[in-house]
Amino acid sequence: MADLVATDHPTLYTIPAHRAFADALVAGLTRRAGRDPLALARALVVLPNNRAVKAVTEAFVRASGGGLVLPRLVALGDPEMGEAVGAALDPADDIDPPLPAVPPYQRRMILARLVSEERAREGHPVDAAEAVRLAGELARTLDQLLVEEVPPTKLRDIELGPELTEHWRRALATFEIVLQRWPGELARLERIDAATRRSALLDRLAQRWRNAPPAGIVCAAGVTDSAPAVARLLRCIADMPQGMVVFAGLDLALPDEEWDALGPHDPHPVTGLTRRSIETHPQFDAKLMLLRMGVARGEVQTWREGGGHDADPARGRAIANALAPADFTGKWTQIAAEDRRLKGVTAAELATPAEEAQAIALVLREALEVPERTAALVTPDRALARRVAAHLGRWGIGIDDSAGRPLSILPPGTLLLALAEAAAQRFSPLALLALLKHPLVRAGDDRLLWLDGARALDRRLRGPRPAAGLDGITGHLEERKGTAATWWTDVQPLLTPLANAFDQGPQPLASVLACLRETAQTLCGDNLWSGLAGRAAAEFLADLEAEAPAGPPRIDPRELPQLLRTLLDEVAVRPAPGGHPRLAIYGLIEARLQTADVMVLGGLNEGVWPGRPAPDPWLAPRIRMELGLPGLERRVGTAAHDFAQALGAPRAVVTRARRDAKSPALASRLWLRLQALAGDRFERASALEGWTRALDDPGEHLPADRPAPSPPALLRPKAISVTEVDRLKADPYAFYARRVLGLMPLDPVDADPSAAWRGTAVHDILEQWWKQDGCTVDTLRLRAKAMLDDERTHPMMRALWQPRLLEAIDWIAGAIVAQGEDGRTVASAEGKGKVEIAGVTLSGRYDRIDKLPDGRLAVIDYKTGKPPSPTAVRAGYSLQLGLLGLIAERGGFPDVSGTAGAFEYWSLGKKRDAFGYIESPVDPEGKRDKIPTAEFTSIAAHNFTEVVGEWLTGSAAFTAKLVPEYAPYAEYDQLMRRDEWYGRER
Repeated sequence: MADLVATDHPTLYTIPAHRAFADALVAGLTRRAGRDPLALARALVVLPNNRAVKAVTEAFVRASGGGLVLPRLVALGDPEMGEAVGAALDPADDIDPPLPAVPPYQRRMILARLVSEERAREGHPVDAAEAVRLAGELARTLDQLLVEEVPPTKLRDIELGPELTEHWRRALATFEIVLQRWPGELARLERIDAATRRSALLDRLAQRWRNAPPAGIVCAAGVTDSAPAVARLLRCIADMPQGMVVFAGLDLALPDEEWDALGPHDPHPVTGLTRRSIETHPQFDAKLMLLRMGVARGEVQTWREGGGHDADPARGRAIANALAPADFTGKWTQIAAEDRRLKGVTAAELATPAEEAQAIALVLREALEVPERTAALVTPDRALARRVAAHLGRWGIGIDDSAGRPLSILPPGTLLLALAEAAAQRFSPLALLALLKHPLVRAGDDRLLWLDGARALDRRLRGPRPAAGLDGITGHLEERKGTAATWWTDVQPLLTPLANAFDQGPQPLASVLACLRETAQTLCGDNLWSGLAGRAAAEFLADLEAEAPAGPPRIDPRELPQLLRTLLDEVAVRPAPGGHPRLAIYGLIEARLQTADVMVLGGLNEGVWPGRPAPDPWLAPRIRMELGLPGLERRVGTAAHDFAQALGAPRAVVTRARRDAKSPALASRLWLRLQALAGDRFERASALEGWTRALDDPGEHLPADRPAPSPPALLRPKAISVTEVDRLKADPYAFYARRVLGLMPLDPVDADPSAAWRGTAVHDILEQWWKQDGCTVDTLRLRAKAMLDDERTHPMMRALWQPRLLEAIDWIAGAIVAQGEDGRTVASAEGKGKVEIAGVTLSGRYDRIDKLPDGRLAVIDYKTGKPPSPTAVRAGYSLQLGLLGLIAERGGFPDVSGTAGAFEYWSLGKKRDAFGYIESPVDPEGKRDKIPTAEFTSIAAHNFTEVVGEWLTGSAAFTAKLVPEYAPYAEYDQLMRRDEWYGRER
């Protein structure tokens, strides 16, 4: 067998980025196995993760052309993907195995408890949800210490210096104390950290192989983890007689000057200062790996075999030049034209993420037109991945995101969050309806009946929020019996156990989770736990409930939604094996070692690819550097390496959107470097950008005309209230939609108290004051206080409106007393009546009618805001008081009649530093451009006769926004498609 003789030097190779790694690896291993059919079967290939195992397996299948006994493919396990060390590296029959690893949720809960206790001891307590979040960050930092083999005691040797802020000093002190207590917790459990166990297993394996090397080929391929234990294992493999290490994309052509500049550097002999490493460079991890293996780059050879899906080598040189360290980019001006070429790479810049997703879907769809061509999307943006999958669905192409989706956005996760949120908010309307309408609740044969009830409840909960709690909902529904109230009697018992649990105050997390689980089961049945996401949710709850006693002893149930969201966001639900045979969507980790004919690199905006470095809340950047931990920017270098590897496909398309969901976006530094190096050779995918825009382009925009329906006389209403006359005259279409089509606007659910709602509340107070108290002055304020103190009153009303309401109410009582001294009395309040005029029934409801000393009537309307202007009244609008006076004069009100001699608005608004004032739209002598009082009812009657004669008894069309300055309401603007025609010159 060639290339397998023992040597004094480690056997090291690299497969350049422009070659298909898995196929090239398989081709080389097959050649090295020679003609011995069992040589491959005896071989052992160590790969970074299970996704790489799958990729190499598929490459062997492609290369075999028939039957083949595969080598043993073993995964090192990727901690970032939640993978453990492969079974072959952790044998069950080991005589003296390491202690088992502490379960993840048990570790998280213990660390949360320690953090909570230390923060409370320092006088800075945190709630349980925040403690769990901080515990996750602490666990990641602790893992980095363990992986990098930095002893926690090294923290004590660091000189903090005066520049370290109090925040970082406090965080470091807490971190140090927790680390001191953590080993005792592990000893009590007889467990060790997973990172410690992984390092121990790798070291034991390396020692075993040094003592007794395997008989066959041993190849470590594509491993990018530069942890010391991994480096020691790889060095052991490289030193074996039949061992070899194959790197992915190690750049042997990078000039030595640039290679040396990457770091890590030794301290300066005089100053003792250490130059900062360039951790953002794609080759930094590879250099660190070689240093830890104790080998030089010159000892690495280029793998001779290709993969059949290779790109032009010139592209690899251009990409390496584009990603050069910043201090060396000046060489770009001297680079030859052939070293700037990005042949086979095109760039598409779209306007929005939606357009970008559509463009990517088109590229993937186009690949299917060529037999056997494969294509893949690589992106760290999971929202973009989901959008692309949805766009492909329009062509009936099913494709899954191999990076998975967070459980928090999948139906079982959203159900648990909705249930916790509803209980935490004491079943406020929005949270309650979101829960009851969830697709998993009562899924099955009873779903339609359940939704009928939920929709009926939705209608009843529109408007300001009822009193808190399930009983508040019940009380609100009992005010008016109906379908919703009947349905609610069956629903309330299902939620009562959870409501009672949340009302009990702080309690053990396990008991709250048990109640949450039981309520979820009651609402959804076994459907909740079915499928991949359902099983993941069941395992999540079971594990968390089992380990909850190790965490903070008590939790406020109101903290549960945030705690669950923090943990559910971290649970990735990956698709089952299979998927589309020729298309794939990968995250950056999943894409490593993958091969496709067409690679689309999507989401190339700064903060996405590369992502923003996640801050470490425990250790300041300087402390991390002194400890020897990876810098926060290390992930930028890893993302750059992933970028360079993905560009190695025969055809590559890079895409970005000029803006994200909120604001304009900056192009990724990786995009800008390619653009700067290639210049006018940076090929734009103009055709793709055009297709994307054209796909949904209607070709011609035909805006709607202003609607002007003209129904027959039989369908035109023959009754109208005084408050609808202005709408009919200024916006006939809105009147048509409301009265002819019967389309009534709905209040929002859980609405803030609007001006109309406040007006209704005031009218209710004054109506009860008249009907039950007989306008006794002393009782009016008591009525207002009772309304404000009612638990059904919106808190905003109580907090912001109470002072002005009480002052205005006192003003009303005082004004009535003052007018009574002048001989004016309250004749009637809150009455209604109607009268026939011009063939139409005019109805109206008055707030109050007073009897003047001369026997005439004063018509009064209460306003919570500003009364109508005299200009509007003179223009023929806001004639409500005149029409009410007309009804009174024609005997339309059962309780009061006579000649109207005064018309007044009693406003509760503010004027001259006081709440409450009287304003009249008329004047006895017509002064200040007002209508004379004596003519008001006759003018109102004439105006009303003209209006109803034109639209109700006549045949005029109901034109939209006929007089827009007097049609301020927008309830029907969408129905009339106002924005398409309003203001457009025709």
